[in-house]
Amino acid sequence: MSIQTEHAGLPDPARPDVAVVRIRRGDGEPAFLTGHRAPTPWPEGLLSFTGYTSENGWFSYEQWAIEPEPDGSEFRLYRSGTRPGAPVPGCIVLVSVEFDGPDEARLKRWVDLVFEALGDERTPHPGGISAHFHLSEDGTRIANYAEWRSAADHIDALESSGRGTVGKSPKFEEVKAFPGVVASDVQRFRPVVHRTAEHPKES
Repeated sequence: MSIQTEHAGLPDPARPDVAVVRIRRGDGEPAFLTGHRAPTPWPEGLLSFTGYTSENGWFSYEQWAIEPEPDGSEFRLYRSGTRPGAPVPGCIVLVSVEFDGPDEARLKRWVDLVFEALGDERTPHPGGISAHFHLSEDGTRIANYAEWRSAADHIDALESSGRGTVGKSPKFEEVKAFPGVVASDVQRFRPVVHRTAEHPKES
């Protein structure tokens, strides 16, 4: 298996055999760029590892079939939505939302409100492909792994809405004003490393 730095493979965030997802972020050059390496030796229970970079940093996305040793980066997929007949993603958008305290039920209400807002869109932006909302194990954070046709499409969606959201539905104002949110961040990335348990090494 070969790895291409411009168009590495992508995981399936909705695969049913995933128990836990680890999402890590950082600045500078990540270790996985050195020879395009994934974890060595390959840990038991790790299904896939994908590394992403942008102009402002990096993040890694690990899918586990078992509970790994906790380190604060653990999330569980709560809810997904994918456009029928969607094209291959050209950009991954990571949306991070942090709340003022642990409350898993509140995180779920926020995600459900986002889906209501998306459902109210008369004409969804054609560049949007999917959204996969993960809840942190400590109940304070949400990570939306969103697939887009291109970075330009995502930028256009934010700008054309006139409010910095990916849609024009009035419910997006409720999302922005949701109580308890203390920080949020949106970054666009491209995949550079992808490994699976079946193919853990570059060949």
